[in-house]
Amino acid sequence: MVKKILAVITAVFCCTWANAQTPKWATDVAPILYNNCTSCHHDGGIAPFSLISYGSAVAYSSSIKIEVSLGKMPPWPPDRSYSRFAHERLLTATEISTIVDWINGGTPSGTLSMAPPEPVYTNTGAIPGTPDLVLKIPTYTSTADTGDIYQCFTIPSGLLTDKYIRAFEAIPGNPSIVHHVLVFADTTGKCASLDAAFLGPGYPDFGGVGSDSAFMVGVWVPGSDPMSFPPGFGLKIPRNADIVVQVHYPAGSAGMIDSTEIHFHFAPTTGIREVFMHSVLHHDFNMTNGPLVIPPNTVKTFHEKFSSVPIDVTLLGAFPHMHLLGQSIKSFVVRPAGDTDKLVRINEWDFHWQGFYMFSKLKKMPAGSELYAEATYDNTISNPHNPHNPPQLVTAGEATSDEMMIVFFVFTSYKVGDENIIVDSTVVSVPVNELKYYKGQQFLAVSPNPASDAVVLKCHFDDADACSVEMVDMQGRIMRRFTNKEMIKKGYSALEYSVKGILPGNYSMLIKTSERILVQKVVIVQ
Repeated sequence: MVKKILAVITAVFCCTWANAQTPKWATDVAPILYNNCTSCHHDGGIAPFSLISYGSAVAYSSSIKIEVSLGKMPPWPPDRSYSRFAHERLLTATEISTIVDWINGGTPSGTLSMAPPEPVYTNTGAIPGTPDLVLKIPTYTSTADTGDIYQCFTIPSGLLTDKYIRAFEAIPGNPSIVHHVLVFADTTGKCASLDAAFLGPGYPDFGGVGSDSAFMVGVWVPGSDPMSFPPGFGLKIPRNADIVVQVHYPAGSAGMIDSTEIHFHFAPTTGIREVFMHSVLHHDFNMTNGPLVIPPNTVKTFHEKFSSVPIDVTLLGAFPHMHLLGQSIKSFVVRPAGDTDKLVRINEWDFHWQGFYMFSKLKKMPAGSELYAEATYDNTISNPHNPHNPPQLVTAGEATSDEMMIVFFVFTSYKVGDENIIVDSTVVSVPVNELKYYKGQQFLAVSPNPASDAVVLKCHFDDADACSVEMVDMQGRIMRRFTNKEMIKKGYSALEYSVKGILPGNYSMLIKTSERILVQKVVIVQ
C-alpha cells in the first residue's frame, strides 16, 4: 500500500514538474513570435495567416514547428556561418527549442494577461520623423493570376537639386500582396518612355527595369528594417531624376488593388560622404568561365572576378541577384596580403526572398584587392522553379526565362577608421545564440490599466539587472515600493504586484534599473 501511495505521489509530482517546465504561450512564445514573425504574419500582412493571437498560433502549430525547426522561417537567406549582417531575421537555438517544446508540450496558453501587448501594424512607416520626399505609385490592380507579376512604375522625383538619401522604406498600399520592392533612379528618361508606351499604370519587367542606365537605390522586403546608411553617409539622387519602383505581386493576387508609397529621408546637404550602389560583379563583364549559358538538363557553376580594386574602398553592404534557375551564390574578397574576407553566401537561392544585406560592421577593401563570385544553376526538371518543362537552353537576359549573375555592392572611398564603424552592435559583440529582444523596447506596459487589485508589469531587459519597482503619485511621493534592488531576468518578464489598499487616482509605475528609470502611467480604481 505504501509503495502504491508513493508511486501515485511520484507520478503526480513528475506530471506537475513537467507541466511547469513546458513553455507557455503568454510569457515564452508570444514574445518570440511578436519579435520575429508577426511583421508578416498579421491580418492584412503578406503571410497567409496571422500569428498574433494564441488561437491562431495553436491552429498553425504543426506548420510552425516544421518551419522553425528547418530554419525556413523567418526567411533569412544569407548563411550566418559565412558572414554577419545588420538586423538579421534569425531565431536563436534557444528560441527554436522554446517554440518546439511548447508545441510538443501541448501548446499551453499560460496566463494570457501576462502576454506582451499585441503589436500594432500601420502603414505610417518605421523610420522616425517626417519623410523628406514621399512618392506614390498610381493605383494599380494586380493581374497576377497564375504567375507572379513584376510591375515597374516611373515617378518624377521633382527634385530641383541633388539630394543624399540616408534612409528609405516602402509603405505597401496593400501589404497582403506586396512581396518585395526594388527602387531605382533614372536620369535618361528611358524608363519614363517605357512606362508611357505601355497600357498601364506601370509596365512589366522581371529582372531589372528595362534600362541599363537606371541605378539601384535600394530594396525593401516585408519584415526587414528600413534600408539606411550610417550617420554621415548618403546615396545621391540627381536632380530631376525619375524614381522607378518595381513591385513584386505574387500569383493569386489578381484583382487586388495596391498604391505603394516610397518614403525618402535625406541627409544634410553638407559633410556627407557619398556612397555608391553598383553591380561590380556582373555576368556581362566579369565572368571567367562564361558566357552565362546553361544547357538543358545540366547543373552548371560559373565564376566572376573583378581584378585590382583601384583605390582603398569601404564596403557597406551586398546584394546578390539571380533568376529562377539559381541554386546558390557566394562572394568574397581576396586582399593584396592574400587573406580572404567572406562577404555573402546564400546556400539555397530563392528569387522570391532576395534582399540587400548591410554589413554589421563596415569592411575595408584595400587597393589591389580582388572580388570574386561563384554561382550554381540547375536547369533540370528537378528544379521546381524551372520556367521550362521540359528544360530549354537558358542564356543571360532580363526576361523571366533568362538568367543573371550579379552582385551589387554599397561602397564608398575609404577613410581611416571606417572598419571600426559598427552598424549593429548586437551582431558584432553578442554571440548568435544570445540575440533578440521584443520590439526593441525595455518597458512595454502595465496591465490592466485602470487596475483595482493587481497590476502586471511587462518589461524586457537585454541583460539581467537589479531593479527597484515603485508606485509614486503625481507629486513624486512613493506610495508603495514593491521590490528593492531585486534581480529581473534577462529577456521578457511579466511581473505581478498587488495594489490593494492604494487610494483611487493617477500614479506612475517606476522601474529603476542600474542605467535608467522606466516609467508608465497607471490609474487605480475601486
